[in-house]
Amino acid sequence: MNETTQKFLAKPSSSYKMLMWSTLALSILGAVMVFSASSIYSLENRGNSFSIIGRQLFFLVIAIPIGFLASRQKLDRWKKLARFGFLFSGIVLVIVAIPGVGKEVNGNRNWISLGFIDIQPSEIVKMLMILWAAHMLASREHAGLHRTNVLALITPGFILVMGLIMLGRDLGTAAVFAAILAGLLWVSGVSGRIFGAVTAAGFSLIALAIVMAPYRAQRLLVVFNPFAPEDYKNAGWQPAHSLLGLASGGFFGVGLGASRQKWGNLAEAHTDFIFSVIGEELGLFGTFVILLLFSALIFSIFRIALRASDPMSKYACAGIGTWITFQTIMNIGSATSLIPVVGVTLPLISYGGSSLVATYLALGFVLGAARRDPAAMADLEKNR
Repeated sequence: MNETTQKFLAKPSSSYKMLMWSTLALSILGAVMVFSASSIYSLENRGNSFSIIGRQLFFLVIAIPIGFLASRQKLDRWKKLARFGFLFSGIVLVIVAIPGVGKEVNGNRNWISLGFIDIQPSEIVKMLMILWAAHMLASREHAGLHRTNVLALITPGFILVMGLIMLGRDLGTAAVFAAILAGLLWVSGVSGRIFGAVTAAGFSLIALAIVMAPYRAQRLLVVFNPFAPEDYKNAGWQPAHSLLGLASGGFFGVGLGASRQKWGNLAEAHTDFIFSVIGEELGLFGTFVILLLFSALIFSIFRIALRASDPMSKYACAGIGTWITFQTIMNIGSATSLIPVVGVTLPLISYGGSSLVATYLALGFVLGAARRDPAAMADLEKNR
């Protein structure tokens, strides 16, 4: 690490700036890559190459003001919302589970159709549950009840939410909630023995969900060799063509818009497998830039969590950091065939209005936590 970098990181406002610039850069790259990855699919299915990118830009225009307003909210307002976070989460997920109300997409019933758009309530529920859990943990800390059983405090609520999500057969989203729970338990200071037991139980439940669904078990098996003749045209098709796209990109890629895999070979190229399109069109250099930007984003979130003086801000930022970290790993892991295809978006990059709005709402909260840091704001004013 050179001297300039050390000086930058030593400044209290560095995390604030990193969060702002990495979010902006990822959003711009995401819009460009969604247009590139979706243009062929959009033309074939909707008769217009700009249909999907138009929707993404529409949601981006909505998401940015939401993030800005979220960053300006006082902590007391977040606390009021947090008290009802679990209740609101349960209500919206029960609504999704009602036959005829919830909409099924690719085998998962986790959507609600509003006619002109479809929304995925579980994306907003991530933020609501993080706020609720952070409020519960902060209330325990404020009351001095450090001996309170943290596991019993927030785990039942997360288990119920994950159960409702699994009713819609969305294992990927349920796994993200499990990771958020694990992250919150870790930062709350549970013992290593309890954390290990909870983690083992979580992996056991995920394994059980995979074994009980033959298509999930098949997805797991093809990870080892998606090009196997017996699997290639079935469960191995997506991971195989994702790897082909990444392998053909070389160092600088085949050129923006020149992907061959998006011409029907790689399903969900603009959502679940957009990282593969980035690797094919922008090469290893492009994927490295994406990883670098996500590293900066995640580093800044956890650094803001560490600097937060209020317990609720600390826990909520840690939960948001865990959410974005784990979801990023899951998406890129699926694209590189390191883990089975799980069907989660790459935050700020993949097409998806609900995901984009929820992510900006969460990052707005983190930005607000940074703004409540007197030293960071004083440093910003000094530089200004």
